[in-house]
Amino acid sequence: MDAETATLPRDARHRVERSKARARYDRDSVHAILDAGMIAHVAFCVAGQPFVIPMLYARDGETIVLHGSIASRLMGELADGVPACLGVTHVDGLVLARSHFDHSMNYRSVVVFGRARAVVDEAEKALALSRFVDAMIPGRAAESRAADRTELAATHVLRLAIEDASAKVRSGGAKDNPADLALPHWAGVVPMRTRYAAPQPEPELVDAALPASVRQLLAANEASA
Repeated sequence: MDAETATLPRDARHRVERSKARARYDRDSVHAILDAGMIAHVAFCVAGQPFVIPMLYARDGETIVLHGSIASRLMGELADGVPACLGVTHVDGLVLARSHFDHSMNYRSVVVFGRARAVVDEAEKALALSRFVDAMIPGRAAESRAADRTELAATHVLRLAIEDASAKVRSGGAKDNPADLALPHWAGVVPMRTRYAAPQPEPELVDAALPASVRQLLAANEASA
């Protein structure tokens, strides 16, 4: 057991109990995995009924920004500060072993516990939505129109505080049983990564030049190939 795990109480809600060596509790690890994603599954309970909702998100400091329709009952429940749990996972590769039992995946995941609060100040709402856009593509917020008052009034913006969080990471090759190493079956890792394709402009677009944010995204995409 590592030192970080040993300092957590046994009843800590974010303590990793299975495969403890893969656990990460430091802020940098949690933030890096959150920042690499766009979709989170947000879980909470209302009147004894559990819900899990896939949502776009953006990390902003020690909070996670969520948004949805003002007409959404579930967004309203979240805004009331019910206990919530948020999960993000990235699959980095298929791990193929010599036995069925030892097949696995390389992954990075985070589980966050906290409560959300509604953002009601109009300026803070607009700033949070611009953070969303820049989390999707850095620099894009400055290249597009900010939300107007009508759009802000129609949107729930929530900030979920990162009260407790744990990351879990698996990397490396297959963990085959030593008795299987002489078997003739192929074993190894098939890496996985997200790739962006050629941009598809809207047909009515007047200026066909790609904006700087998209050019930079594609350049980073090529560099990581």
